[in-house]
Amino acid sequence: MTEQDRQSGVVCIIGPPNAGKSTLLNQFLGEKLSIITPKPQTTRNNISGILSTEHAQVVFLDTPGVHKPRETMNSHLVETAWQTLWSADTILLLLDASRYTHKLGKLEYELQTLINPLQNTKLPLYIALNKIDLLSDKSNLLRILEHVHAYWPHAEIFPISAQKGEETDFLLNHLISSLPAGPFLYPEDQLSTMPVRFFVTEIVREKIFLNLEQELPYSVAVKIEYWEEFPENNQVIINCIVFVSKKSHKKIVIGKNGELLKKVGHQSRLEIAELIGQNVHLELWVKVKKDWHKDINFLKALDSADT
Repeated sequence: MTEQDRQSGVVCIIGPPNAGKSTLLNQFLGEKLSIITPKPQTTRNNISGILSTEHAQVVFLDTPGVHKPRETMNSHLVETAWQTLWSADTILLLLDASRYTHKLGKLEYELQTLINPLQNTKLPLYIALNKIDLLSDKSNLLRILEHVHAYWPHAEIFPISAQKGEETDFLLNHLISSLPAGPFLYPEDQLSTMPVRFFVTEIVREKIFLNLEQELPYSVAVKIEYWEEFPENNQVIINCIVFVSKKSHKKIVIGKNGELLKKVGHQSRLEIAELIGQNVHLELWVKVKKDWHKDINFLKALDSADT
């Protein structure tokens, strides 16, 4: 196969929080690259996943959820999401259809932050209505389709279930067909442009979210403080700092007698070891940085440390 017979490009997955963007990315790749938790707005960075087939290579960008921001961190997340459009060849707008079944007003509200930027784009635009497996009455989907179609009459709309994999292959084929002809951008065996250390911090963040009953997704950040490899023992030592914004949050993350943090550390260590193929000695430390999520310089420093 010649390079002229191949297609490659960047697909930006964008949409409101908790629409299933990370789940869809992982479904396309067959690999777990993005955090998936029941809590919204857990994706903080533009996470890239690379899918290579015989004929095409797709670089997917999983973005933070687009919403009307009310504070510094949320504004930073939304800005991060929109910046991806500059590097995209195709845009995939993902919406949670189950959220709007009897609430078209909610759909209208969430579309307001998306309408102008996406109507002005000259890039190919595809729209996926996700979580159709949660619809008890599929006839309700027609009202949502008509509402979305009114804003983007030229965009193709695909009802899918990212969780179940329903119609995701059909959607993927259309996304690939929209990409320009050209050589692959990355080696065929590369799964992401993000470094291993980024995924280590994401694993720790995910385990914290999954083990916490309290709503703390916006108040937890993870940074690698120390990383040293010992090839002779096939071991890596990793120390991570878990930042929280209040003293009361520190107690919650640590748990009674340190049990919750130990559980997070154990679960994280197993997954990190599988990721990097080495024995892992992981230590987690919890520090309070008051209102870190309102500090734009701290947020940018975290992003640069991750990448």
